[in-house]
Amino acid sequence: MLIRIRRNALLLALTAAGAAASAHAEDLIQIYQQARDADPALAIADATKNAVGENVPEARAALLPQISASLEYLHVDGGSKSVSPLTDSTGVPVQDQAGNFVLVPQNITSRDRSRQAQGVLSQSLFNWGNISRLRGARQTAAASVSDYDAALQDLEVRTATTYFGVLTAEDQLRFAQANEKALARQLDQAEQRYQVGLSAITDVHNARANHDSSVAQVITAQNNLDNAREAVSQITGKEFGDLKKLREQMQLTKPEPSDMAAWVDTAIKQNPTLASRQHSLDAAEINISTQRSGHLPTLSASVVRTDTPAWGSSTIASGASSFSSPDTALRANTTIGVTLNVPIFSGGLVHAQTRQAVFQRDAAQDQFELQRRSVVAGTRNAYRAVLAGISEVEATKQAVVSAQSSLEATQAGFEVGTRTIVDVLLAQQTLFQAQSAYSQARHAFVISGLQLKQAAGVIDVKDLEAVNALLE
Repeated sequence: MLIRIRRNALLLALTAAGAAASAHAEDLIQIYQQARDADPALAIADATKNAVGENVPEARAALLPQISASLEYLHVDGGSKSVSPLTDSTGVPVQDQAGNFVLVPQNITSRDRSRQAQGVLSQSLFNWGNISRLRGARQTAAASVSDYDAALQDLEVRTATTYFGVLTAEDQLRFAQANEKALARQLDQAEQRYQVGLSAITDVHNARANHDSSVAQVITAQNNLDNAREAVSQITGKEFGDLKKLREQMQLTKPEPSDMAAWVDTAIKQNPTLASRQHSLDAAEINISTQRSGHLPTLSASVVRTDTPAWGSSTIASGASSFSSPDTALRANTTIGVTLNVPIFSGGLVHAQTRQAVFQRDAAQDQFELQRRSVVAGTRNAYRAVLAGISEVEATKQAVVSAQSSLEATQAGFEVGTRTIVDVLLAQQTLFQAQSAYSQARHAFVISGLQLKQAAGVIDVKDLEAVNALLE
């Protein structure tokens, strides 16, 4: 009676400790919120979306008025030297006594300064290339938004996958440790039976070989658990403690609607990756029109206002006399015009660029078809995985019950001599494998449901919250 009381007290203590640890454990939504704030892949998709989105105002700028202004200042110093005949008051050249003309040197120096202020307003009236580029930029921006949506949905599934990867690894370690302890007891029992002559040395060797193998399985399971926890830390960027476990009793529901074709139709319409490929295809189609616009005329209007004040002085020195004259001028004009530019021949550049755009459109079309087939196949596979997961969970659960009963019966037979130690070891190994398969099937079923919604493009945080409600 005292032993039973102590066992009950120990069981209550362990239960209370487990409940306290579960209360402080982190759940799926907490891990997802950390990943949403710190995942580099999502941050890259967000920055890329913002960067590509700026292509739209950049392309629109070519269709809006362009205003520029300039200011120029010039300072010019000049001069010239020459020799000319001296003339009298009547303009007749003066001669000396020898009859030679009297020459007088003449120096002219000038200093001119000017300042030109110009303002230019131009407006594109028709340029099909600029219009087409704006349309293409909008499609490219829409593709980047769809890429971000795909990255966000991928983060939701990645977070859940790594979360349950930790739970699976923890179960595998727990089962491996329990298996190792059970095989250690079998080894002790085999050694004791051998020492009293109830079994052969081969039973000891078999028990020791299986125990050594179980020790290696524990080491592997521990390493797998460390790797699984590292995968979560890689997404969240921080360490974490215990995680809440998946409750034993959970409802195994079929996909709704229960029609694979309906899921495929939804995926074709809403899958963000496929939508991104469609926008890229539309942008490639528009780019053909953009390149062909190189053959089309363009029309633009402009208003140019120019003010050029100038000032300076000139000095003329001729012989012993000199005089200076100031020079001031103000020139201002306004030019309003319309320019029609008609391309005639560009060396075949436009033809080459158009052919290149056609090839790029063909490649985008093939990429869209490749992605469409991938989405259809992924949706169908995920749908079948959910249905198969229901049967697998039920089957592996029954396998655990059967393996436990088989082990107990085999141990009882071994005690009375009707079964061998090998039978016990095999039964123990079967139980370990059944427990591992059951744990993996339960977690895989939850992930399959999320992957189906991701393939259809309808996964949301509410789906993670529904999964989170299954944790305890």
